[in-house]
Amino acid sequence: MSPLTVFTVEHHNTPGERPLVAFMSALFAGKWIWDQPFDALSRAGWPVLRTNEAICAVEPKVAGSIERLGDALLEACDAVGADEVVVCANSLGGLVAIDLAGRFPDRVRGIVVSGAPGLSTEPDVGLSMDRRGSVKLATDQFRERMLSALFHGEPLFTEEQIRQTGELLATGPAMVAMARSLRATRTYRVQSGLDKVRCPSLYVWGRYDRMTPVEAWQDLVPRYPGTEFVAVDDCGHIPMVERAEDYTGRLLAFLERVAG
Repeated sequence: MSPLTVFTVEHHNTPGERPLVAFMSALFAGKWIWDQPFDALSRAGWPVLRTNEAICAVEPKVAGSIERLGDALLEACDAVGADEVVVCANSLGGLVAIDLAGRFPDRVRGIVVSGAPGLSTEPDVGLSMDRRGSVKLATDQFRERMLSALFHGEPLFTEEQIRQTGELLATGPAMVAMARSLRATRTYRVQSGLDKVRCPSLYVWGRYDRMTPVEAWQDLVPRYPGTEFVAVDDCGHIPMVERAEDYTGRLLAFLERVAG
């Protein structure tokens, strides 16, 4: 098995006439950000897969490469017998989805992207980069700043999820992976990536996303054919959590249009 197989996954329903809907982890958060849409699609009979680990929990050489992350996701899809896929991703995973669509137009039937970086400066969430390029965690500020950047309304992460995230980010390998991931988002050429996408694409953005503000993406995305851009009211960086039913409804409608 290839050393790029770095994700463990949860998978329901066998791919067949419908493409596999693959949910990509975010930088900080693992599979639980996808609980509502993953369960809803599974019940509706869609073949679904989600990666369990946050991106910063995987091998740093993979976490620091948009292409390697995409290759690892496709390997996970291969392992469950999926040929065609629709990739759903948030945050850094959104760049992975865009890149995969451009590199594998014969396999990627559609992409659904939220909160992707690359078009705006990064907010202060209690993380700092030192001179060696590694990331330090300001533990006394991290919780408040992270939640403020992620949510527009009431924070919807449980205390256990916040604790686990903080513990993960305090480990050496995760901090290295984090630094390399942030560097990858700064060097990825978003517009060049979008130029290569040929599949239908849905962008679902929180109107009050402070982590990756909506304005730049809302201006750029509609210039491309086959794209739909939706700004979700009363929502921050994670619409699949903060406005889960709205997100899932839009996702199901998109899937029926492109692969129903």
